Amino acid sequence: MGKDKLRKFAEIDTFPNVYQLHLGKVMKGKWASEHFKNNNPVVLELACGKGEYAVNLAKLFPERNFVGVDLKGNRIWRGARTGVDEGIQNLAFLRIQIEDILEYFAPGEIDEIWITFADPQPQESREKKRLTFPGFLEKYRILLKPGGRMNLKTDNDGLYNYTVEKVEELNLITHKNTNHLYQSEFADEVLSIKTHYERIYLKHDKNINYIQFSFS
Repeated sequence: MGKDKLRKFAEIDTFPNVYQLHLGKVMKGKWASEHFKNNNPVVLELACGKGEYAVNLAKLFPERNFVGVDLKGNRIWRGARTGVDEGIQNLAFLRIQIEDILEYFAPGEIDEIWITFADPQPQESREKKRLTFPGFLEKYRILLKPGGRMNLKTDNDGLYNYTVEKVEELNLITHKNTNHLYQSEFADEVLSIKTHYERIYLKHDKNINYIQFSFS
């Protein structure tokens, strides 16, 4: 592991807005009351990478709490560092495997979930690793409050089409759906937040897909 990665791993251990692995379990059912010290809604960004979406959403919606979830500590460092430096009080990060998420959040604790530009896991043999595989969707259903919404934003047509297919197969409720976000009526202030990689995709005229759905 390079010196820069080691430095970032050491730093996030000192950040008050980062929970790692087993330490995050103490927040289960208590994210709003004990970490954020309020009763505001809790929103997750899964596979958050550098946390660009979580950071920007937290700035846009100070009346909501945001938790970015990823396993890569050197990536989480960027968003967490920004949160500390800018004093963003409604932002936190959790470094875990997403398949273990039910160990870290209580049923019905979450109001909304975002998946932004996640690894599409295109190989058929890795279908179960896709973050919209039915096994993952069942975990999200447990975590979300009734009517809580899922958001997938991706440049990958395969992951988008797969997700649309699963939403239809499982008879879930689609609220918004487009395979050309910036040519649609949905491109508002929130959906126009752009990550580093999204800007690269757009420079190459790549279409951006988006679907919002719920379980009830």
